[in-house]
Amino acid sequence: MSASLNAATTTVRTAPAEPVCAEPLPVLGRDVTVPLVTGGEVSYAALDYAASAPALQRVWDDVAAYAPYYGSVHRGAGYLSQLSTDLFEQSRATVAAFLGCRAGDQVVFTRSTTDSLNLLAAALPAGCQVFVFETEHHASLLPWRDAQVTYLDAPRTPAQAVATLERALADREPHGPALVCVTGASNVTGELWPVKELAAAAHAHGARIVLDAAQLAPHHPVSVEELDVDWVAFSGHKLYAPFGSGVLAGRGDWLQEAEPYLAGGGASRTVARREDGGVEVAWHTTAARHEAGSPNVIGVYAIASACRALQEAGFDGLVARERHLIAKVREGLAEVPQVRVLSLFGDEAPRVGVISFVVDGWNSSHFAAALSAEYGIGVRDGLFCAHPLVRTLLGGEPQEPGECGAPEAAAGERSLNAIRVSFGAGTPDEHVERFVRAVRELVTDGAKWRYRTEEGRCVPAV
Repeated sequence: MSASLNAATTTVRTAPAEPVCAEPLPVLGRDVTVPLVTGGEVSYAALDYAASAPALQRVWDDVAAYAPYYGSVHRGAGYLSQLSTDLFEQSRATVAAFLGCRAGDQVVFTRSTTDSLNLLAAALPAGCQVFVFETEHHASLLPWRDAQVTYLDAPRTPAQAVATLERALADREPHGPALVCVTGASNVTGELWPVKELAAAAHAHGARIVLDAAQLAPHHPVSVEELDVDWVAFSGHKLYAPFGSGVLAGRGDWLQEAEPYLAGGGASRTVARREDGGVEVAWHTTAARHEAGSPNVIGVYAIASACRALQEAGFDGLVARERHLIAKVREGLAEVPQVRVLSLFGDEAPRVGVISFVVDGWNSSHFAAALSAEYGIGVRDGLFCAHPLVRTLLGGEPQEPGECGAPEAAAGERSLNAIRVSFGAGTPDEHVERFVRAVRELVTDGAKWRYRTEEGRCVPAV
């Protein structure tokens, strides 16, 4: 077993006292070239981090070092099973440290943020009321189907968000269990939400709060204890770790009292036949209660590796570099009058590297297709799994009817979509500079190629 793997299984490495990160972190795909419809090739500019960030090279190397030692977790007496079990549980401790969890908090490994929030939804006590802003990603907006849900209108300032929540909680009847679900950073605008203030408001009114940190954790430090949230959820694939793993971390009581999220091996402590022919089951009261089945050991280790890599790089340097990139993009877009950047809280609001916009005279799908085909730039277009928020931000403004890639509108609605550019710790300056230049050229000169609609997407015509 390699020395680096051995160290990773026995210690939680911490960030240096004064971290410096002057250069982008090495990520997979940084040397990939893609063909252009106009001829030739160019290095791919991955500017869709908000959907899935490229894996850190460090994470890939750590996983490759572990792969020969892979074994079943919690079930084997052999050396590799014991090693993998130790690594799995050490990864849990690493994530807990990364999130600043309190003593007694549980870290449950899931498949994604969506899975984490659905797990919590399944663990809500009877009669629980849920409060969620319409601005949430669908992963936060939709899981609460068995609860009484109050959807709150989009606020236009952080203070208004807190005031809106306080009014809603003060007016709730009856005063039973309640949960607030809020994002830490919008997956549409990148704006930071006043999480600590919202947590204080929730607790003052006897409610609990869960933080969707899918877009926050890759960009800023997250501390469950300092923010005083009850739970936090995030996805590995947005934290520079592949392999489909996520995390739900926080208070254990609701989770321990709920039926297991999945019934099966690993969630049960004992299973015995009853005299009446049935089965008697005693479930675990630890995180294992909601981790039935063979866990995604490699995915969990990848998350832990990413947590260590970000801590060691130092969030001070990562945040400073990201602000530099945000300024480049925002200043470049501001020079193009036809571009309108979408925002809830205004230009001065602190944000992560996620920016959405529309371009006068262009359908957003057409614009995104041209960025890819003619410049080798990958962005996202559409409503970003946050349909109510994007529709609110666009104010019902229509796209040009019949244009390439125009999405099908719901009954009684007009076609709406936007463009999102997102970046992070692995983004070099050249990628955002190419993006700004491409926006300017497309607006000024138009596309160099013809495009057509194919299965609802705008693609280059051949």
